[in-house]
Amino acid sequence: MTRPQLKIRFRKDRGLWEVDYRDADGQRRRPLFSTEEAANEHAMGVLRSQGLLLAPVEDREISVRAYATRWLTLIEHEKDQNTVRNYQERLEGHVLPALGHFKVRGIHRGHIKAFLAQKRGQGYAKNTVRLMRAALSAMLSDAVDDGIIMANPAFQVGRHKTNRADKLTSAERVQKVRPMTWEQRDAFLAAGAPETRYATLFVVLAKAGLRPGEAFALKPGDIDWGERTLRVERAWNLGRVKATKTYEERTVDLTPELVRALAQHMTWLKAEALRQGWGEPEWLFPNDEGKPHDEARVRKVFKRALGKAKLPAFRLYDLRHTFASLLLAASAPITYVSAQLGHVNPSTTLRYYARWIPNKGRRWVDLLDRVTGAVAAAAEAVSGPIWNQIWNQGGPKSQIGHPGAPEVPDPIGGPSRTRTLDPLIKSQLLYQLS
Repeated sequence: MTRPQLKIRFRKDRGLWEVDYRDADGQRRRPLFSTEEAANEHAMGVLRSQGLLLAPVEDREISVRAYATRWLTLIEHEKDQNTVRNYQERLEGHVLPALGHFKVRGIHRGHIKAFLAQKRGQGYAKNTVRLMRAALSAMLSDAVDDGIIMANPAFQVGRHKTNRADKLTSAERVQKVRPMTWEQRDAFLAAGAPETRYATLFVVLAKAGLRPGEAFALKPGDIDWGERTLRVERAWNLGRVKATKTYEERTVDLTPELVRALAQHMTWLKAEALRQGWGEPEWLFPNDEGKPHDEARVRKVFKRALGKAKLPAFRLYDLRHTFASLLLAASAPITYVSAQLGHVNPSTTLRYYARWIPNKGRRWVDLLDRVTGAVAAAAEAVSGPIWNQIWNQGGPKSQIGHPGAPEVPDPIGGPSRTRTLDPLIKSQLLYQLS
């Protein structure tokens, strides 16, 4: 049985909450209530009376704090370990001290909006506040499934406001993207070269664009030496192997220098495995215990190399940003860069790296004046040598777009001074060819 079209909204004109639905006979009903809680109660009753909502099995008087404790235990084996840890930190550190005393069914959007505004007032960044709301919203969505509340009050809080507390602007979203320049990248890699266990890992991050966890989970068999490619099919996080962020595998290209660095690394790796008694090495970048690196340890070595190179405080993830920005600044196709990065859609790549895509310096529109040989010959046959005079006005075709190349003069247009060439329009032969 399908769920009816039932909506709960606040009527500003009356200062009351409205439940808009159709009853079992199909008649539209729109009762008004003084509180959101009362409106939710009525909506749940409507659904239950129509057999579309099971009687709740949870304690409907449960507090936000008690429900959060239960919820975090339940999702331990359902969600990624890192996700659970982040939810727990944001709920226990921020949400519960402020909202934990409320009953789950008593918490309203106004409470959540006030909480988010308070956190912004305390100096927390918009992105941090957004993640607090996301943790609360995830928990309340399960409370909806449990029949405790009718709707998630944290879902899209303030969606009609352009200045809501946790809303990130496009500029703020890309603010954390801080890639290195060519010179900074080379200086960093040179400074990290003596770090035998980490040097090639840093080169892979900078020249293949992998996420750190993807690089940690690489195996020697992932390298295709003949094709100069690397297969990315897993990630390492908090001591566990997991799927990539997009749950998809991909193959990335390797530069000749990176292939040589990997070959040298393999020589060292086999010798290290023999010395440690590991047998055949399982991981491409193992720690001193033969397991994939812990990111905290890698960050320490990364920071040490930055200091040695006298570079600003970049993050490990900025090597991935460096890979993308340098390629795009060199006019690499965005679809190619997106595929290398493992983005599901090139629009994601564009959202974060658009400012590094060149958009000046070449008059790309001049390419549209290219005329094939057949059309040019036909035009000359009908219109005479004037076509060649027009076409050659800007010099050879190879010079189109050159900064010094003159443009076709305006008088060539018709009486309306249109920019379309008259010989082209007047030629019946060209009309037939078009």
